Parts: sequence; structure tokens; C-alpha cells
Amino acid sequence: MKNSIKLKGRLKKYLQTSIYLGVLLVLVNLGIYVIDYRAGLILTCFVVFYFAIVISLLLYNKPVIMNELISFATQYGQIQRRLLRDLDLPHALLDEAGKLIWTNIAFEKAVHKEKGYRKSITSLFPMITKEKLPGDVDEVEMSVSFGDNDYVAKMKKISLKEMALNSDIIEDKDYDGYLIALYLFDETALKIALQEVDDQSLAVGMIYIDNYEEALESVEEVRRSLLIALIDRKVNKYIAGLDGICKKIEKDKFLIIMRKKAIAFLQESRFDLLEDVKTVNIGNEMAVTISVGVGLDGLTYAQNYEFARNAIDLALGRGGDQAVVKTPHNTVYYGGKSQQVEKSTRVKARVKAHALKEIISVKDKVLVMGHRNADIDSFGAAVGIARIAATLERKVHIVLSDAPSSLQPFVDMFRNNPDYDEDLIINSQQAVEMVGNNAVLVVVDVNKPSITDCPELLRLCKSIVVFDHHRQGTEVIENATLSYVEAYASSTCEMVSELLQYIGENIKIKTIEADCMYSGIMIDTNNFMTKTGVRTFEAAAFLRRNGADVTRVRKLFREEAAEYKAKADAVSQAEIYRNAYAISICTSDDIQSPTVVGAQAANELLNIKGVKASFILTEYQNLIYVSARSIDEVNVQLVMERLGGGGHMNTAGCQMEDTSLAEGIGIIKQTLDTMLEEGEI
Repeated sequence: MKNSIKLKGRLKKYLQTSIYLGVLLVLVNLGIYVIDYRAGLILTCFVVFYFAIVISLLLYNKPVIMNELISFATQYGQIQRRLLRDLDLPHALLDEAGKLIWTNIAFEKAVHKEKGYRKSITSLFPMITKEKLPGDVDEVEMSVSFGDNDYVAKMKKISLKEMALNSDIIEDKDYDGYLIALYLFDETALKIALQEVDDQSLAVGMIYIDNYEEALESVEEVRRSLLIALIDRKVNKYIAGLDGICKKIEKDKFLIIMRKKAIAFLQESRFDLLEDVKTVNIGNEMAVTISVGVGLDGLTYAQNYEFARNAIDLALGRGGDQAVVKTPHNTVYYGGKSQQVEKSTRVKARVKAHALKEIISVKDKVLVMGHRNADIDSFGAAVGIARIAATLERKVHIVLSDAPSSLQPFVDMFRNNPDYDEDLIINSQQAVEMVGNNAVLVVVDVNKPSITDCPELLRLCKSIVVFDHHRQGTEVIENATLSYVEAYASSTCEMVSELLQYIGENIKIKTIEADCMYSGIMIDTNNFMTKTGVRTFEAAAFLRRNGADVTRVRKLFREEAAEYKAKADAVSQAEIYRNAYAISICTSDDIQSPTVVGAQAANELLNIKGVKASFILTEYQNLIYVSARSIDEVNVQLVMERLGGGGHMNTAGCQMEDTSLAEGIGIIKQTLDTMLEEGEI
């Protein structure tokens, strides 16, 4: 074998140098013969002797050199293998299916396995599945963990095609086999260090006392300072216990600075400060509640402060008595289990009415828009705004793309009515065409851009006004010129009725307009049984004085026989889950507005003893509509927000796509189970 091996390259040229010099010596010898025969003869003897020595050395040294080269190559391969075996970096070879072929000592120590472990890599790292191995790509990188250690796993594909071409035992035709080299880079210490730095980063928070004035009024004057002092002490002591800073910036507002690690503790305890403050009682009839807004993970402290301001606005907009944590990518809610207290003063309504009057007065056109699948509260509020615009002598249009059957009787009262313009009620396409540079868009009964009747109008109109009574979620209409969102209000019609009283003395409301707004209040309060306060009845009384007729309204709300039967069927087939939650299905066959019937059935189920909340699922237009209702024990808004919906504490809903009725019921049950385990309901 050694004799068959041929040298090449620089080593071959180096060994042949003596031969080349011998040839040169022969030429020199010939030249000397020309000069002197005797000298040439002597040199010839030397040349013969030279060639004899050179050839003998070549014959003797070549086997020795080959032996040394083979020995070195063998030892070099062993050294390389030993180096890989002893390499501190965990390293392994896998076959195409991910089975371990070879591992080094560091890898064996990392996964706590002995030499010779030959199972699939998935048995050690479940996240490295067969689909994630290098196949179409040459290199894959992913994060994995084993025990308490975190690694970055790099996998490289090593082709065996070249080896097959030079092999005598493998058919190389169309062979495309490969191995996978796996390297594990331990970044446990790095992650711990980064986590520590992240935990030490500062977060900004704001704490507002929701019912400061009302709580003080409920206690004797001489004890008010004591109540304030106890609340301040409770808040300051709690924040100081988390190694944070709390500074009172107004009589009912606090600014807090703390580490992100402390916020994580607050989140784990689900902001128990909300409940701690309620324990302050020195004879005050009304428990004190607070709202907390926290901003973190911003690029700057200023951005964290802006997040905190947005978070506290969300908390207050959702009714108070809750905490909101806002980050660049997420918003999380805590608490919100208390019913929002109605404000006894109507100063805010007067201020908003004056602002609305100023905005409309400088515009040429007013567009009023509600939400998709409009209800009577949305339409009634739109009618009230239209009356304000007409009083201020401005052209007004109500955007209504599709009126459900339950709303159709009210819409018909305005269409083909000589007292109103023919284009009072228009669809979305007409509204888009009518938008001008000097138009104002008034959005009623909704603060979610995605579910408005025509979201495109929000982009086209520069001036936007929002009136809504729903608790705010993450998605809100931004950059509104005027926003009046009050979660304590029973309905938007109640809010608009109050605005009407402050627009001007010469305003005259027609009877059908009063009927619409009265109907909106009546429906959203379930015949004045839920969410009714003093201001609700004051608004209803105002509408009654302006011609609202209870008898007419009752006739307008009479149901078809099929709808009444569907509602009764939904109630009769209800399942009482966990002895507290009524869940049922409302059929949509031969019913024009099945979602309305479903909502009514959900209200009926609350009349059953022991039922804390009801959920009715209705399949309509390839979607599953869920109507959720409760009286006071369960915040159904939190449940529906888990499913992508929202609403009020006692009235909420959501929509499910690509889901069957049976699957929807299963999802609701699973959500209830999860929230009960977490203590959210």
C-alpha cells in the first residue's frame, strides 16, 4: 500500500531537487570534457558517485517519510477526535431523523446521560421536533432548555455526498444523505443577568381615588381629615413595602415609582391594594375605591409615564376600582368587580354639552354613527344628536347600513316622514361620499373603531366626537376632539337626554324622538331593573315631559310568535353549569334578529334562583354570537374579554369565528373554570 502511494505537491518537488541538480551536474561535466579530458573524467567519477548516493537515499527515505506521514495523519485524526470529545462546548452528531449518533463529554454532562445514549434528540429536548431539524435549510437556531439551564441550540447540516463519491461500498448515484451537527451554547447566566437588569428597571404608576368627594360627604366633617390620612397612610405604606416611591400630587391622585420586580409582585397578588383600601372605615357609609394605572417596558421613562396615563384613563373609563398595566405590546386588567358609583352632579354633562355645541356650530355637516347591528340605544342616541344638530341649524345625517327587525319600526317612523329630510338616514357608502372637509362625525354607543357602522369614516373625518356608556377596552377611538365616556350611565340615550337639557332653552324634542330615546333607556336597563340610578329616572322623566309615551313604546317592542317561542325554548333547555352559570342555545330559524332574542333569553335566565350569570349562544351569519348577563355577583365583562369581546359588568358579549355551537359552549365552560381557579370571578 505504501509503495502504491504517490507523493505530489511541494514535498515531491523537494525530494526531486537532488535529481534536478544531478542533471545540471551532467551538463557541467560535458562542458568540462570540451575544456580538459582528464578533468572531465574525474568529474564523471564524482557524478556517478553522486547519483549512486542520491538514488540510494531516495529509495531508503521514501518509505520512512511515508511511514511518518501515515503515522502523523493517524495521530492527528485521533487528536482531533480527542479534542472534540473533550471540548467544553456540548456537541453531538444526529442522523437525518434526529437520532443521536455521537456525543462528547460536555453534552453528556449537560443532559445527564452516559456515553452511548442513542435515542432521539426529542427525548432530551421536546421542543426539537423532527419538523424543526435542518432539512430544506442548512442551519437552524432555536432556544431550548434542560433542567434549570437555558441553551441556544445551533444545528448544521453536513452533507455526505462527497464521501459517497469516494467510497467503494456506497452507490453514489443520486445519494443525498447528511448528518446534523448540534451545538449547545449555555446562556443561563446571561439570561439571569438580563432578567436581573430587567427586574431593576423602573416602572411608573398612578393611583386615583375614584369616589373622593362622595366618600368624604358620607362621613362627619370633623372626621374627614382622618379618613384622608388613613387612605394616604394605607397607600404609602403599601408602596413603601415594595421599595417604591409614592408622592401625592393632588388631593386624590398619587404618582408612584417602583422597580419592575415589584410590579410583578403586584400582578401575582392581583393588586390586593384595591381591596385593602376598601377596608378603611371610620363610619363612612361609602367604601373608598381606587384605580391604578402602571406603565412599563417603554424605551424611556417619559414613555412609561405616558403608558401610565393611558392605563389610568382606561381604568377610569372602565368604571374604576381596578388596575391596568400597559406595555408597548399588551394591556392587562385586574379587579373591576365593583359596580361604578353614579355621580350625583351633572356638571360634567353641562360642560360636554357646551363643548358639543361649540364644535357643531362651526361645522357645515354632522354625521352620526353607531355600531354595527344597531340597537335602539344606538339609534335613539343618534336621533338625539340629530335633534341637537337640527336645533343648531346644521345639516345632519344618521349612518345606518342595516337595521335589524327589532329596530325597523323605529326607523320607519323617520323614513317617508315629511317632518324630516329624505336623506336623514343614509348607508355607509352614501356617508363616505358625503364627507367633506368641514364635517364632524359623532360616534354614539360605541368606542371600538372595528365595530362601528363604517370604520372608514373615522379615517376620513378630521373632527370626531364620541359618546358612549360602555367600559373601555384596549381598542379605543383615538384623537377624538371630544370624548364623553361614562361607564356608570345606564345607556347612551340617558347621556344624550342630559346633553339636550343644556344645549339651549329653545330646543324642542318631537314625540317620536322622545319615544326612541326612552326606548333606548328602557332596553339597556331591562325595563329599569338594572344599572338604574337617580339620573336615569331624571332622564326618563325629561323624555316623558317631552312626549314619550310608554304605551306606544310597549307596542313597538311586541315580539313575533316565532321569536317568543325561540326565547322560551332557549330558557327551557338551559344547562346550569357548576350550579351557578346558565348556558343555552338560541335557534335562529325563521327569526329576523336572533341575536336580540338571545340577549332577551339571557336576561330571562337571571330570574332563576341561584343563577349568577347566563350565557346564550346564537349562530347567525356564520358567526357565533354570545350574550352574557349577570345581576351583581359576576363581572361578565371580564369573561367576555377573555374571548375577545367586552361590554359592561352585567351586560357583555362576544363573537366567535370558525366555531360550532358545541365548541362554543366548551370554550365558555373552560374559560369559567380557568377564571374560577385564578380567582377572577
